[in-house]
Amino acid sequence: MMQISILLMALLTRAQEPFCRSLSKSVLPVFSNDGDIIIGGIFSFHNNNILLTYSFYSLNLMEFQFAQTMIFAIEEINNNTALLPDLSLGYKIYGDCSSVNLAMAATMALVNDENEEIVSGSNCKKSSTIYALIGLSESPLSISVATFLSPFRIPMVSYFATCACLSNRNEYPTFFRTIPSDYHQSKALAKLVKQFGWTWIGVIQSDNDYGIYGTATFIEAVQMEGVCIEYTAAISRYNPLEQYHETVNIIKQSTSKVIIAFTSFIDLEILIQEIALQNITGLQWIGSEGWISNVKLPANEMYRILGGALGFAITNAVIPGLKEFLSNIHPSDTPANSVMDEFWENIFNCTFISQNATDTNKLCEAAKQLSDINNQYTDVSDLRIAKNIYKGMYAIAHALHDMSICRTVLDSLKKVNFTMMQGESIFFDGNGDTVAQYELLNWQINQEGVIHEYLSLFFPISFKVPRSVCSKSCTPGTFKAAQKGRPSCCYDCILCADGEISNTTGWLLIKNINNSIAIILTVFTLLGACLTVSVAFVFFCHRKTPIVRANNSELSFLLLFSLTLCFLCSLTFIGQPSDWSCILRHTVFGITFVMCVSCILAKTIVVLMAFNATRPGANVMKWFGPLRQRLSVFILTFIQAFMCTVWLITSPPFFSSNIKSYKHKVIFECDLGSTVDFYIMLGYIGVLSALCFMLSFLARKLPDNFNEAKFITFSMLIFCAVWLTFIPAYISSPGKYTVAVEIFAILASSFALLFCIFTPKCYIILLKPEQNTKKSVIGKKLE
Repeated sequence: MMQISILLMALLTRAQEPFCRSLSKSVLPVFSNDGDIIIGGIFSFHNNNILLTYSFYSLNLMEFQFAQTMIFAIEEINNNTALLPDLSLGYKIYGDCSSVNLAMAATMALVNDENEEIVSGSNCKKSSTIYALIGLSESPLSISVATFLSPFRIPMVSYFATCACLSNRNEYPTFFRTIPSDYHQSKALAKLVKQFGWTWIGVIQSDNDYGIYGTATFIEAVQMEGVCIEYTAAISRYNPLEQYHETVNIIKQSTSKVIIAFTSFIDLEILIQEIALQNITGLQWIGSEGWISNVKLPANEMYRILGGALGFAITNAVIPGLKEFLSNIHPSDTPANSVMDEFWENIFNCTFISQNATDTNKLCEAAKQLSDINNQYTDVSDLRIAKNIYKGMYAIAHALHDMSICRTVLDSLKKVNFTMMQGESIFFDGNGDTVAQYELLNWQINQEGVIHEYLSLFFPISFKVPRSVCSKSCTPGTFKAAQKGRPSCCYDCILCADGEISNTTGWLLIKNINNSIAIILTVFTLLGACLTVSVAFVFFCHRKTPIVRANNSELSFLLLFSLTLCFLCSLTFIGQPSDWSCILRHTVFGITFVMCVSCILAKTIVVLMAFNATRPGANVMKWFGPLRQRLSVFILTFIQAFMCTVWLITSPPFFSSNIKSYKHKVIFECDLGSTVDFYIMLGYIGVLSALCFMLSFLARKLPDNFNEAKFITFSMLIFCAVWLTFIPAYISSPGKYTVAVEIFAILASSFALLFCIFTPKCYIILLKPEQNTKKSVIGKKLE
C-alpha cells in the first residue's frame, strides 16, 4: 500500500513540473528588420469582407502606405544622431485583415519569439520581444489588443482607434493614441447639427464599440441642443445583406433629411452601395472621421449619394521625404514578401493591360486602377492618418531616449513632451489621449473628381441648406401642442385663446395678467392715486383749519405722499416684466408701505401722547415732538431700505420664463431671487402693522372729537386682514394669477387706509365746515 502511495506521489510531482508554451503558433511578419530595440506594428493590409467584390485588387493601399510610413519613421530615427544615438530600432509588422482573431494572433506572435515554442524553467516569466506596438486601424481591434497587452505592460500607440471607451485608464492602462478621442468629435458634431437648425435627424452607427460609444455621446450632446432623433440603426460588415436592406428601408420611410453616420469606412461603404442601387438621394450626410476623410468612398455613383457631406476630420500635415521614400521601394528590398508581391503584381497587371489591351473598356479600367494605386499610395497630400503613425513612432523613440534604468517604456511614454511637425507639441494626457484638433470637411466635386473643401460649405440640394424638422415652426398666434407618443420636436400648431399670445418660436406666452384685468387694475390704480392727490390738495387748501392742524398736518401730508406711491407702485406689476421692473416693483412696494405704516404709527403715538399731555403735570409731548416724529418715520423706513439693498446685492429679483405651471405655455414673470429676503421684507411690514393696530386699539376709547384713533384702528384692521389673506393666496395662485393677487392686495390696503383715515376729515372740511372749529374739534371735556 505504501509503495502505491509513493508511486502516485512521484507521478503527480512529475506532472506538476512547471513549463510554459508559446501563446500562438509561428506567425511570420509581413515586414521585419533587426535592431537593438524591436517595435511591433499591426496594419489591415486586407479587408476580411466577402461583400466587397467590386475591387480590382484586394490590397488596402492606404494601410500599405501606413506601414511604409512606420518604416520610414524608424529609418529616419536611426539616422538621427541626436535621438537614440547608441541604439538602433528594428521592426516587426504584421497584418490583421481587419479581423480580431488575426489581430490577436499577430499580437501574441509579437509578444513571443516566433521561433520558440516551449520555454522551460521554474516559472513562466519571459521578456517580450517588442518594447512597444504601433496599431491598429479600428477601435474593436484596438480594444482586444490593448486588453491583452495590459498585463505585459507593453505600451500600444494607436493611430486610428478613436473610441472614447479607450480613455478608461483602469481598463486600458497601457493604451495611448495620437488621434483624438471621439468624445470631442461627438460634441463638435452636435454643435454642427445645431448650427444649421436641424432638429430632426437619423443616426446610423457601426455595430461595435466605436459606433456605440461615439453615438451615445453624440445623442446625449445633441439632445441637450433640442434636437430629436427619429431613428437609430446599427450596421456591420459581418452582417448579411438582408440587415443592410432593413436599414435602407428605415431610411426610405423616414421623414428626416439629415443622417449622422458614426461608422467605419468599410461598414458605410456597403450601405451606400445598397442606397445607390435603390436611388435614394436628397439626403444630407454628416460623417465621423472614420469615413469623412476617405477619398475612395465618394467615387463614381457614390458621390450621387454622398455629395455635399459634412464632417470633422483630424488635421492634415506634411512629412518631408515621405513621398520620395514611397516612390523608391523595390521588390528586391523584401524578397518573398506576399504583400509586396501583391502590390507589384497589381501595378504590373494594370500596366500590362494598359499597354496591350484592345478592348477600350478594359484599357480604361486598367488605367483607372493604375491611377488609383498612384493616388492612394504615393499621394502624400492627405496624410491625416499617416502623420499619426509618424508621431507615434517619434513618441516611442523619445520615451526610449528619456528612459532611465529604473523606468519602463510605459512610464516614459506617459511623460513624453516634445515638439515636431510644424511646431506641433506631442504629449499624452492622463488618459493617454492627445490634444483634439479637427478640420471641417465638405465633399465637393470638380472636373478632376471629388475633392475635399474646408469651411467653404456646399449643399447639393438646390444650393440651399437642407431643412430637417419634424414639424414646421408655428406662426404667430399659434402655439405648439405635443403629438402623443412622438418626440418633442413633433407637434401640432394650435390657435391661441383670448388673453394669450405667441411669438415666432411657437411657444405660447401668457402675459402676467390678461388685457381686461390689466385695464381694470390700471383704472383703479390711477383712481386711487388721483383721490390721494385730491385729498392732499384739500388738506393743503385748509391746512390752517383746526381739524387739519389737530391731526398733525406734517404726518398727514407725508402719509398722503406715501399712499400715492403705494398706488403708483401697482403699475410696475402690470405689463411684460423685465429685470429692472422686477427689481423696482418689489423694492418700491416694500419701502413705500413701510413709510405709510410708519406715518400711521407715528400719528397713533401722537394721539396717545396728546391724551396723556392733558392730564395735570404731564409733559410727555416733549419726548415725541415734530422732529422726533419725522425721525422715527425716517429710521423705520431706512431699516426697510437697508434690507432691500441687502436683498438686491445678494440675490435680487429677476425676469424669468415659467414653463412649469402650464404645459406648452410660457409665462413671463418675476422670480423673487431670494424668497427668504422677500418674506423678511413682508414680515417687517407685518410687525409694524401689528404694532400700529395694537396701539390704535388701546386709544380707541379716547374722546371721539379729540382723536382719530378709532379710524386708524378700523383702517389697520382692514389692512392686516388683507395682507394676512394675501400670503396664502399668493403662494397658492398659479402662474399669471400671482401678480393679480399682489396688485389687488396693494390696492385694497391702500384704499382702506385712504378712506378710513381721511374720509371723515374730508367730509367735515367740505360738507360740514361749521364743525371745522376749535370748539368742535376739542369737543366735550374729559371726564
